[in-house]
Amino acid sequence: MKKAIISFIFVFLFSMVNTASFAGAEVRDPVDPSCLNAKVINLKYPMQKLWVEHAWWTRSLIVSTLSDLKDKDAVLARLLKNQEDIGTIIKPYYGEEAGNKFTALIKEHILIAGKIFDAARRGDQPNIDKFNKEWVRNADEIVAFLTSANPNWSKKVLTEMFYTHLKLTTDEVLDRLNGDWVGDIRTADTNETHLIHMGDILTEGIVKQFPEKFK
Repeated sequence: MKKAIISFIFVFLFSMVNTASFAGAEVRDPVDPSCLNAKVINLKYPMQKLWVEHAWWTRSLIVSTLSDLKDKDAVLARLLKNQEDIGTIIKPYYGEEAGNKFTALIKEHILIAGKIFDAARRGDQPNIDKFNKEWVRNADEIVAFLTSANPNWSKKVLTEMFYTHLKLTTDEVLDRLNGDWVGDIRTADTNETHLIHMGDILTEGIVKQFPEKFK
């Protein structure tokens, strides 16, 4: 029952992004190493760290929710703190209001994900359908916000990146519900790598938009 339900999310998201674009998003390294200096590094690596934390605290929430562990509320709180940190890292470039807006959008991303995980655990198909649509809508809003703030961030690239993250997160849930522990670990590693590239894309866009800050 759970396999059939959670497979809906997999099929839905898979249909929205071409498989080739997944591969392209995974291997792209957007920051030219020859252009790195201390100021770029001071943004690049903290940004990567935040997206690694995003990957692994999301994974922890999947594990805690699907197993109905007592730590799931504490894990969710820690994951939401990560979203605050991601919003904060862009504030020096886009200001307090924009940083807070970004935080609100990616917190919503997490809160919707938590509802999907819980609905999958309970075998609640109607709510999986409902929250999955909200998840994609939220991803589109995040992309619209970012691309309106910085013309160097491609709508096509960011949409592919966010949809791929949704798919990989969905695959982690599916693997765990199916007891595919090896696949689960492989997917989690892929999601982490993918989100590191997400951070690099954001870093590249900021450096291009504000070159005077990185001289």
